Amino acid sequence: MTIRLATPADISALLDLLKRIIPLMREAGNFQWDDHYPNETVFSQDIANRQLWVADIDGQIAGVAALTEDQEPEYAQVGFDLNQRAIVTHRLAVDPAFRGQGVAAALLNQAEKIALERGITFLRIDTNSENQATQKLFPKLGYIYAGEISLGFRPGLRFLAYEKNLSS
Repeated sequence: MTIRLATPADISALLDLLKRIIPLMREAGNFQWDDHYPNETVFSQDIANRQLWVADIDGQIAGVAALTEDQEPEYAQVGFDLNQRAIVTHRLAVDPAFRGQGVAAALLNQAEKIALERGITFLRIDTNSENQATQKLFPKLGYIYAGEISLGFRPGLRFLAYEKNLSS
């Protein structure tokens, strides 16, 4: 598995990945993503900002994550200091064909590498309250549950916020 920055050539495969993931999310009661988000524009902006990473296994995109310093203002709801720099993982997804192979963990490890390179101490992430897989994964990787938040761009949904402090 190779973790690398996504390129414009990856857009088609990323959109195909969404077509495989979103129906499974819906079946599980997770309505975080839909036909409008994330989309080609969001991925293109992530690529232009050099913050979209993919897990590549034998030339296939097995997973994706946007690793940014963009914190949702709603993170303040759980006491996160938004003035502290943090690497925040957004749009984390693993192709169903590659689940159980450590893809999400590898992408989250890349977030940690970026944080260390930039001298950033905190990693932050949120997940839909219905996403059982991430709620099990994040604590295994050292993330601490911080509380429940709502996100303005996803009204009516509940999200769980997590943080990892690299200095502790």
